[in-house]
Amino acid sequence: MGIEVSIGADGIAEVVQNCPPVNALTVAEWFQLGDEIRRLGADRSVRAVILRSEGRGFNAGVDIKEMQNTDGFDALIGANKGCYHAFAAVYECEVPVIAAVAGFCVGGGIGLVGNADVIVASDDAFFGLPEVDRGALGAATHLSRLVPQHKMREMVYTSANATAQQLHAWGSVARVVPRDELLAAAREIAGNIAAKSPTVIRAAKESLNGIDLWDVKKSYRFEQGFTFELNLSGVADELRDDFVAEGKSAGSGGATKSEKGKK
Repeated sequence: MGIEVSIGADGIAEVVQNCPPVNALTVAEWFQLGDEIRRLGADRSVRAVILRSEGRGFNAGVDIKEMQNTDGFDALIGANKGCYHAFAAVYECEVPVIAAVAGFCVGGGIGLVGNADVIVASDDAFFGLPEVDRGALGAATHLSRLVPQHKMREMVYTSANATAQQLHAWGSVARVVPRDELLAAAREIAGNIAAKSPTVIRAAKESLNGIDLWDVKKSYRFEQGFTFELNLSGVADELRDDFVAEGKSAGSGGATKSEKGKK
């Protein structure tokens, strides 16, 4: 278990998040995820990457319990840097990345999916940013690529979720299928891409990134600056402690610990 990688003879690679119980990734797993995606993109035999998960949901963000149970700031700063690394790896992967989303996609999961090239989702999938409930900010950059602007603002302020069906209606999710058909749907799209000239597809990926309306890396880093301020105020650490005390297991999209919580 952990981050699992395979490459098929057809040039389609799979990166699987298999981190029970809810795919809330540790610092090491965020960095591993980013490293694996970059490695696959640099492999000339790879023509497309499918990013998916095993278990209850796609991704529940960072492992808040790891942050709250680690002395000092290393795990907290690491979570910020790990999310930044993984999100950028998806965006900058040299071949298209197809995100196959089953169940929940929240917090850091939004950063991964928002930077993917194509998204397919199970009919029970939902997307959300519970960051304000954790005393954090971040990944609104990526949510903006999935939902209309005013819906994004509502979701950030209220921690409300959006369904796969809503995202399909807005055009950001390509297909919504039963969960047991999700991988087949992702592989069909990946197969269509893999059948094209790999040289042209790699050029297309680079060119599309070059005409994006804003720099997703810089924009996300700007958001993270406000998370640092919230931690310095003490409120973020209190909210995370409450979250852990309630026994919840989902994470968030990246946070750092306040001076109050330093051990």
